[in-house]
Amino acid sequence: MKEVRLNNGLMMPAIGFGVYQIPANETEEVVSNALETGYRMIDTAASYFNEEQVGNAIKHSGLKREEVFVTTKLWVQDYEYDDALHAFDKSMKLLGLDYLDLYLLHKPYGNYYAAWRACERLYKEGRIRAIGVTSFSNERLQDLFLHNEVKPAVNQLETNPFFQQKAANKFLQCEGIQHEAWAPFAEGLNGIWNNCVLKEIAEKHGRTVGQVVLRWLNQRNVVVIPKTVHKERMIENISIFDFTLTENEMESIARLDTGRSPIYDDMDLATVKGIGLHKIHE
Repeated sequence: MKEVRLNNGLMMPAIGFGVYQIPANETEEVVSNALETGYRMIDTAASYFNEEQVGNAIKHSGLKREEVFVTTKLWVQDYEYDDALHAFDKSMKLLGLDYLDLYLLHKPYGNYYAAWRACERLYKEGRIRAIGVTSFSNERLQDLFLHNEVKPAVNQLETNPFFQQKAANKFLQCEGIQHEAWAPFAEGLNGIWNNCVLKEIAEKHGRTVGQVVLRWLNQRNVVVIPKTVHKERMIENISIFDFTLTENEMESIARLDTGRSPIYDDMDLATVKGIGLHKIHE
């Protein structure tokens, strides 16, 4: 498995397995299949409501704890300092782990300064091996690390052929922060599976469109966490390190960028309000 080195020296798999929108009653089996297939990084979140099932799959996998890189995320509701510490403890109890590999602030809203300082404390105590953020713009991310002690190791951003995050990718590489892609397949929107550019490249390499997208991201130094409940797709998605896209193919995919998300607009006031007020517990 190819790995990347984070800015604190921690090694992180270049491809992992995401469990967003996988129902809790299916998660343990699906994650067990992913681990059996060869995935060694699992990405979950408190707001996915399947941390316990992820932990059960890891526990029953027969793998050593240090063989699996586990990420979970803190929801906006728990961004006050003490709330963040309690939420972390709850996630760890559900996961059944004594340390976490990566803990992310899930959205750039609310009192994320207090939440970050709680994460810094947990990191210094050795309970988390790396800390980072999700969906932070360059401006908010820079402001965060300029005024705190620990620089984020990861920024997990929506990144796909239609929303390529070129400016963010450049900024993150300059700052030594790992770019990680959520929704690499754009959640199936914009006709991604039938896109003529992606299909033509896939046919040239004898690959699937999904493999081309993941390889394209990988060649841009972006970590990926594709999600699927089908074992054959798991195998396809992880099998991306034995072919290389040409410079012309990379440029062809680059021209698909629309500069905007096909999923939701981070700047839309209703969206921001909905996320900011969304409660995952009483």
